[in-house]
Amino acid sequence: MSSTFLGMPATPPRSPYGTGNLRGDRKFPAAAHDELRNEQLRRNLGKATRTIRAKRLNVTGELPDWEQLRDAGSAIKTDTMNRLPELLEQLERKVTERGGTVHWARDGVEANEIVARLVRATGSKEVIKVKSMATQEIGLNEHLESIGITPYETDLAELIVQLAHDKPSHILVPAIHRNRDEIRQIFLKEIPGVDPRLDNVPAHLAAAARAYLREKFMTTKVAVSGANFGIAETGTLSVVESEGNGRMCLTLPDTLITVMGIEKVLPRYQDLEVFLQLLPRSSTGERMNPYTSMWTGVTPGDGPQDFHLVLLDNGRTAALADRIGREALNCIRCSACLNVCPVYERAGGHAYGSTYPGPIGAVLTPQLAGMHAAKDDPNSSLPYASSLCGACFDACPVKIDIPSLLVELRHQHTEQSGTTAEKLAMKAAAGVMRRPTLFTAAQKVAGLGRVLAGRDGKFSHLPPPFNGWSDSRDTAAPPKQSFRAWLASDEGAATMRAAAEDGRNQQQEEEK
Repeated sequence: MSSTFLGMPATPPRSPYGTGNLRGDRKFPAAAHDELRNEQLRRNLGKATRTIRAKRLNVTGELPDWEQLRDAGSAIKTDTMNRLPELLEQLERKVTERGGTVHWARDGVEANEIVARLVRATGSKEVIKVKSMATQEIGLNEHLESIGITPYETDLAELIVQLAHDKPSHILVPAIHRNRDEIRQIFLKEIPGVDPRLDNVPAHLAAAARAYLREKFMTTKVAVSGANFGIAETGTLSVVESEGNGRMCLTLPDTLITVMGIEKVLPRYQDLEVFLQLLPRSSTGERMNPYTSMWTGVTPGDGPQDFHLVLLDNGRTAALADRIGREALNCIRCSACLNVCPVYERAGGHAYGSTYPGPIGAVLTPQLAGMHAAKDDPNSSLPYASSLCGACFDACPVKIDIPSLLVELRHQHTEQSGTTAEKLAMKAAAGVMRRPTLFTAAQKVAGLGRVLAGRDGKFSHLPPPFNGWSDSRDTAAPPKQSFRAWLASDEGAATMRAAAEDGRNQQQEEEK
């Protein structure tokens, strides 16, 4: 009787190295060091995040059941991740029943090819886009431009970033690092026919963008969108936004192509009741989104008559396979964690090198794209881009325990790094500490190092591999006498006898 070996199960593939925007050119510490020098950036970020934090606290504080809503959101997302395959198949059936076409993309390369093929089939050389982090993640704009198709961002902040040939630095407010004067200069330089007398009044800047975009809305036949939610029960897709530009993209063109990460699916239509309360309060500090658009397949004579849904994996199945890290897929992209993070507020989004910055980006990016895809992978530094203060966990509307996930990723990074100077040092320290005689000798030798300390009794620099510690922390010199030596001395013995006598006297007083 012969047997067939089918092989051992393997971890699902992550996002291909070198594609899309899930990896920067430098590690976080080096990038953040440069960003911290930009005083204008820090002022912009500080003002914006403080304003959003205050608004969020006001609108969440007025709900007596806010914590129960967070519990409900967490439970729904956890249930979704536990049965994601069946929910995605149900979503595909429902979208197809309503006249849509569903495409499955294993990674960003495949998704870009699918979208490009669909656009080419229409004969159009232009597409309008409603804000979509998934398409930014896969680098769709760059791919379309490389084949002669021009994408136009219609969200105001995304438009600013595109015209400036820049990259987003925030999940919700991509141009948060720009102020009004900078935006005015960008518009004067990049928008054809803009009034040269344009000032920096927000209403005037918005009017200039509106005039530029209105022509695109009326003449472009193909739109590309993201999706905040996809409902498996009905095949309904939803986009929430604040300006109405998304509504124009979703209703005016003949063809609509939606790129949605597979984790955005929800089981039931009724689940929107929870998330349409959680999302606006956590993101913009509003009670509801000004524009909530929902569509189900194709409706004859109303809206786009050719609808395509591209379901994007791009490392999400790899994240799902991580028993602990999969919790990050519960994220609803509200950006609440960014707005309370002291590291993000000072370093800004570009330091993370990924479409997803801030605390959730430091967790999600390494899971989607990996941390060891190349030597000195920049993503390997992201789990350390945090003080672990816990503010992100307190703010998250679906209660993702981001600090614990960061610690887990640090553990995974250490385990996968192989032999390092740090590991060798820790192994040597363990060997010394297991042997009292060696430990005592090591303490005496360390005590001699006091002569190398500064007048303040601290080391300003330590030799490799400990220099990373002293670069950002005060390093105290060893004491003149170790605790064990002091305890064995006459002074230590006398102190311990006196303490014991005080304890006996106190006990006698209590017994009286």
